[in-house]
Amino acid sequence: MASRFQAVALVASPSYPNSIAWSDDNFIAVASAHLVTILNPAVPYGPRGLIRVPTCEPYPIGCVNREDLFTNCMLPAALSRDRRPCVRSISWSPIGMAPNYGCLLAVCTVEGRVKIYRPPFCDFSAEWVEVVDISDRLYDYLAKINFGELDNTPSEFSHGQPIIQGCADERPKSCANDLPNSGTLKQYKRRKVNVTTYNIKDSESFQDQLSNPINRGSTTAGSDHENKIDRRRTTKVLGNCTLPLITAEKYASRCAMLSSLVIAWSPVLWLPSKICSAPENDSSNGFSILAVGGKSGKISVWRINVPQYYSIEHSRVPTTVTFVGLLQAHNSWVTTISLALLGSKSNPQLLLASGSSDGSVRIWIGKGEELLEPSGANNAPFSLLKEVVSVNCVPISVLSLAVPVQTMHKMLLAVGKGSGSFEVWTADISSSKFDKACLYDAHDCVVTGLAWAFDGCCLYSCGQENYVRAWVLHGSALCEVSIPSNTPGLRSSNDLPNVFVSCLGVAASPGNIALAMVRNVDGDSLDPMYEGRLQKAVVEFLWIGGQQKDILSPSSSDFTSEAFLGFSANELNCWESDILWYLTKYENLDNPLVVWDIVAALLAFKQSAPKYMDRILVKWLSVTFLGSYTGLSIGEVLTCISENFSKITSRQLHLLNIICRRVILSDVKTAEINCKVNLGGSAAAKAEHLTLWIELLFSSEKELRERLVGFSLATFINRLSDSTTTFSRPGFWYPVGVEQMELWIALNHDRVRDQLKVLASEVRKHERRLQSSEYGVEEQCIYCSESVTFDSPEVAHCHCPNSTDETVQIYQMARCAVSMQVCPAIPLWFCKCCCRRASKLPPETLFTLPGYPLDFKSLTESSVKEIPTKPLCPFCGIPLQRLQPDFLLSPSPV
Repeated sequence: MASRFQAVALVASPSYPNSIAWSDDNFIAVASAHLVTILNPAVPYGPRGLIRVPTCEPYPIGCVNREDLFTNCMLPAALSRDRRPCVRSISWSPIGMAPNYGCLLAVCTVEGRVKIYRPPFCDFSAEWVEVVDISDRLYDYLAKINFGELDNTPSEFSHGQPIIQGCADERPKSCANDLPNSGTLKQYKRRKVNVTTYNIKDSESFQDQLSNPINRGSTTAGSDHENKIDRRRTTKVLGNCTLPLITAEKYASRCAMLSSLVIAWSPVLWLPSKICSAPENDSSNGFSILAVGGKSGKISVWRINVPQYYSIEHSRVPTTVTFVGLLQAHNSWVTTISLALLGSKSNPQLLLASGSSDGSVRIWIGKGEELLEPSGANNAPFSLLKEVVSVNCVPISVLSLAVPVQTMHKMLLAVGKGSGSFEVWTADISSSKFDKACLYDAHDCVVTGLAWAFDGCCLYSCGQENYVRAWVLHGSALCEVSIPSNTPGLRSSNDLPNVFVSCLGVAASPGNIALAMVRNVDGDSLDPMYEGRLQKAVVEFLWIGGQQKDILSPSSSDFTSEAFLGFSANELNCWESDILWYLTKYENLDNPLVVWDIVAALLAFKQSAPKYMDRILVKWLSVTFLGSYTGLSIGEVLTCISENFSKITSRQLHLLNIICRRVILSDVKTAEINCKVNLGGSAAAKAEHLTLWIELLFSSEKELRERLVGFSLATFINRLSDSTTTFSRPGFWYPVGVEQMELWIALNHDRVRDQLKVLASEVRKHERRLQSSEYGVEEQCIYCSESVTFDSPEVAHCHCPNSTDETVQIYQMARCAVSMQVCPAIPLWFCKCCCRRASKLPPETLFTLPGYPLDFKSLTESSVKEIPTKPLCPFCGIPLQRLQPDFLLSPSPV
């Protein structure tokens, strides 16, 4: 039995499959009843984020006669009386889609409404902020095309009265004066009342029915006085603006088109500039696809552009959402969707797998450039690739689609069914060859979660009967293996219940080292007065880093189980290979540097088996920085690798800095580390092995700072030679703090490369331009306006040369990690690893350097005009964020 290493309780129970999702920026979202709870797995008992789902009124799609209420197509609408809000489906966007470079969260409710939310990074609130209402936009589009209906005859509508048709943005003129202060569209929509089950030919009868509180739709939070005002205003509006009288078949069809069931995001597609036209509305040439499946069998496809720039000061960064088209995927409800990216960067393609309540599963493919143009109704830019499962009596509950990194055209698809069985399909897209790998009766109830891990080697499944299973794929065979039972470090010691009745989803961490699952608690086993109210469900975390992936391989004799707290030799080898593989995986720039799970695992082994942790790090350092594992001791490796830093990529240096700070020096305060680094200071170290690591950290950060300074100075010189160059628009970088960088070179004249000295001498030739407000200004204290001298790239102190009073306070200020200028008194970007702050964002080029450039000037000549910024720490490479108070939720990349 696998042992959880931590768990956290929820106050509401999930009800639908895939109720848990793990984001790229290390948040966990759980859909439970009317709430979406957002957790930080690094601090599960800390602050939480929250999304409360309100009750929404139906859209004004028309009215039907009373005698039509009990026709077959109207029975679902007529018998549905449960207006309690509940979350049905959730999905995280890729990182970088939110205005603060975080992830957006899409939420679908049982009422069929879909909304997108962003983190409250500048709102000082626990509740997440709505960005866009997808359902409203879908209704606007369908109303504009009259729901795709061609047979509109005058006899369908009530006698001669105004009819609401077309786009919902166009309010009828007869209603304009009746709305309070000609209210906005959003206010107008909130006042809609469900009048669709009444025959409105008799207006007096309609008014009487509407005034009855029993028939009035439930409202959102607010006072009784406000509810009465809303009801009175709504009555007046609907009394003057009559909805069209339509047939029962049309009403059922329109309801199905507006009733969403499931949502899924795609990875970001980056199109070359020659394919993607000039960005408009502050959007870029990168975008993600949001697919929304509904009861009509159609999937609405939406394109959300990556923001052109990022900000933490305000939320006015626009989110560009474009309706692409409708895809008639099935003839019954679309119950699950999964998307994956296929192909190269120059020719990206998108795979879309859809499952239906009629038991069918289909795979669709769309080309990146075709997704840029709206295609309209029933013409989404996806073509059917294969129907892998034909229509049958067993509905599809969940899908999980994966494209292994090692093979560009291979696809893995896991299909979970309502019968408790699941099947796995493999495919070679280039040859259109599909193979059914296996079919297993894995669970006794509905399969509620499927998650691929380890690049398609392992599959984790869970069922409503509360079982979680692990599977290993070998060619066309799937073998069940046990989930690792040994846990590095301390196990969870809380008193949460361990009696569950169902499991409603599993999710793997970004590094695939941990697994999270959500389970409903057996309420009969809890005290109804205390535990039963607060512990409706539990999110459990398991380590899967030691997962066995090759059942035929013999155990290695490199380790003895007695030496490492009961771990078998095979488990230790699995842990080692998994950590090394994912450290290598993160060297790919397409993978965001969010390594909380790997750092947490290394810290756990540091506590329980420090020699084993040293062995893993020695292997990684030797292969990455020396080219191969030569069997050197850790001291010998640390001494040698700094000589090769000029040949090492920026991403590899970032990984090294993270391990130095968050694993090796985790017991040392960050401010103390920064002080030692600034002094170059092995002399202040308390132990010999820490001395070597601090010296290594100093050398690595110095290498990165030289790259940043050299790139900035070379860009400054090239901009001066180009008379047409102007300051960049938001989202693009230009050199700032050139004067401070020149002073830093002067302070470290004996320790920097000659190329920087040459660039600094060229900068001095433009002294007059350097003193302009564009590139350098005389620095002043932000508290007392005294002058500030440059003596450190990390901190600054105000200077009072004429004061002899020892009681005069000297203020210490942080310097920007990018420009070295004194940080202004505004919200700043913050790094959770090195705790540095930045008022300016670094250039994207800094993070893509394969080594120390031989010539900075030639490197910058091709990118003088437009250099995009990236909200990443120049020394750690992790996403920057706005520093939040301790009582508010914030992500933990490390």
